[in-house]
Amino acid sequence: MEAAADGTGRPRPSTGRLSWGLPFGRARRRSGLSPSSRLLPTPRRPQVKARAAAGVAEDADSQRTAFLLRKQWSLYSVTPLYRFSEAHLRDYSRLLSAFIAAEKKKGLAVEIGGELDIKVAVTSLPDLKGSDRDQAAILVQLSSRSSASPKNSEEKLVWSGWFCCVAGDELSENLPEAFTCLPLFLVNGAESYTAIVGTWFQKTFDCCFRRLSLSPFNLSWMAAMWTGCKVEKPASATELVFSVPRLPHPLHISYAINLEDAQALWDTVQKTPGEITQEEVDVFMDCLYSHFYRHFKIHLSATKLVKVSTAVASAHCDGIIKFRQSQYLTGVLMLLTELAICQIQ
Repeated sequence: MEAAADGTGRPRPSTGRLSWGLPFGRARRRSGLSPSSRLLPTPRRPQVKARAAAGVAEDADSQRTAFLLRKQWSLYSVTPLYRFSEAHLRDYSRLLSAFIAAEKKKGLAVEIGGELDIKVAVTSLPDLKGSDRDQAAILVQLSSRSSASPKNSEEKLVWSGWFCCVAGDELSENLPEAFTCLPLFLVNGAESYTAIVGTWFQKTFDCCFRRLSLSPFNLSWMAAMWTGCKVEKPASATELVFSVPRLPHPLHISYAINLEDAQALWDTVQKTPGEITQEEVDVFMDCLYSHFYRHFKIHLSATKLVKVSTAVASAHCDGIIKFRQSQYLTGVLMLLTELAICQIQ
């Protein structure tokens, strides 16, 4: 079961994918449009602490967020949560666990094989913030253990989802005190659990979910921004995937650019260090299109950009993201938070 919204903006039971009702607040600009300039993502400085026993150092931030890397996350935008409190995360774990158990008895979450016991953990990820004004990210994890397995056997993580707000001042600055701004929701796991968890959050905090797709316009920004980020070598090439329209059968064009060549092109385009403008994005993409046309006589401007893959992250137009560099994680989330806020306003 998933939740949709009725005319009052409150959730009601429904089927299908997570849906949304009336948007929260008024739009300050048209959905999908971006500012004329942004700051380039900057790498986070690692916070290193010593292990007294082993005598070795570890990156605390990387350890806490390593599980977010190299997984495919589905993107959602979320309206502000009403009367959500970080002080009650343990209570939320218990209540959500009971809700999942009740839904399973109704046959709404069907598992292949033996009956599974689901354990819910709702925790905080304080490192995933753009500033002190942001709400700490909230992680929801579902783990299972088969009823046939020994009680002391290891639990298996079956679903993860997390709410975050990185540099979300545009929405949070005028938000009433009873609301919490966590506009970006990322999911890895079965849609059946996404539906149940989403339904519980919508019923409990009077919020609404909507899948966050990425337009070719947004993907071109990502291609330019992430190419401009310096990463440790070896790193993967920059790859752009285009879909050719109006054909009886799907046809995609993959365009891979060596990382050094892509960054050299970006260095010739960029005017202000640490900043990127719409003009620079357009010039960067036009140069790539011109180079491709010279070699293959194909106008990529007549196709649709559907996927961007770089050393920093990859993104698909369906709203699928994969993080590859922990030091740029908050920088990527800052852009995604902006797009999520733009969609719900």
